[in-house]
Amino acid sequence: MAISDSTLREMLRTGELVVDPIDEQSIQPASIDCRLADHFLILEENQMEVLTLDSEVHYREVIGDSIIIPPHSFLLGTTQEYLEIPNDITAFVEGRSSIGRMGLFIQNAGLIDAGFKGRITLELFNASSIPIKLEAGKRICQLVFTRMDKCAENPYQGKYQGQGKTVGSRIHKDVDKVKVNL
Repeated sequence: MAISDSTLREMLRTGELVVDPIDEQSIQPASIDCRLADHFLILEENQMEVLTLDSEVHYREVIGDSIIIPPHSFLLGTTQEYLEIPNDITAFVEGRSSIGRMGLFIQNAGLIDAGFKGRITLELFNASSIPIKLEAGKRICQLVFTRMDKCAENPYQGKYQGQGKTVGSRIHKDVDKVKVNL
């Protein structure tokens, strides 16, 4: 069940939930809007022949008040807001409808785990046939918070914990190499 605006305000007031910075305009009926920061990562296509799950992905860092995403192109951005999610809360990152109607898809693999602390890296894809200009400080996505039935036994402590800026894929650090014979 999504957490309402009045409950979100109370959680923010008591410090149970941290979203910093936060302003009243960002609190929606069942979500909190987040704004785009000025730090971006673009895939270095000339340094890689193929992306694999075992190899480090190379990115080019861009810092600026705005960025243009060419048609049918992808880049990573981050939120201005720093979050601290309680051990009994998860959040889902959703694109804002007004931005989706322009052809910009926003994702962060969907789920923010209980116990996460840091800024949210966003995967941004321009599905339209014309460039889209993005500006730092604009509301870009929304977080929908849900309460779990009880606190997580193992709150998030993964490879993205504490990220302060846009962070590229760290899939190559996974240790789940299990061979399955069929």
